[in-house]
Amino acid sequence: MKIVVVGLGYVGLSNAVLLAQHNEVVGIDISQTRVDAVNMRKSPIIDDKLSQYLAEKDLNLTANTDISSSVSNVDYVIVSTPSNYDERTSFFDTSSVESVIAEVIKTAPQACIVVKSTIPVGFIDNIRERLNTDSVIFSPEFLREGHALLDNLYPSRIIVGEKSKRAEEFAGLLEQGALKKNIDKLFVGTREAEAIKLF
Repeated sequence: MKIVVVGLGYVGLSNAVLLAQHNEVVGIDISQTRVDAVNMRKSPIIDDKLSQYLAEKDLNLTANTDISSSVSNVDYVIVSTPSNYDERTSFFDTSSVESVIAEVIKTAPQACIVVKSTIPVGFIDNIRERLNTDSVIFSPEFLREGHALLDNLYPSRIIVGEKSKRAEEFAGLLEQGALKKNIDKLFVGTREAEAIKLF
């Protein structure tokens, strides 16, 4: 599989490394410093297991700063850009997530877009309606900063907010890279998946 991961913070980078064990993965970030670090097999964030895997494992992983040239002919695009909660407005700032989704739909309509960023309940239904697409799904992550790859290697469960063949395939990709066996996989409705993440 060819996979693009947009956003190389602890969520995106840990997913990129997990998946690059068995798939061709391109990581995208607006920070040239992060991109350079990943290409030199150095972790730009503090995470012992990430540092170890980048240095020691045979990963099919490259990184750059250009989404549009990287998403042609990809199977999945994982969006893990910041969506910080604004206490003043009581809303998540999902602008970076939305702009990535719009760019991918425009340049790679064949790709399944998997949102890993934290989003409010109803976000996926709303973005599908606004952009007239069914290519966006949500898969919540339950990762600890500093232990993100470890939590991906030994997940408590894998949840995808859709009951479909592509959802099962994506869950299988996450399981393929994990060290834990017989992982519980849950396929639920979009809003249920969003609520599981938040609550």
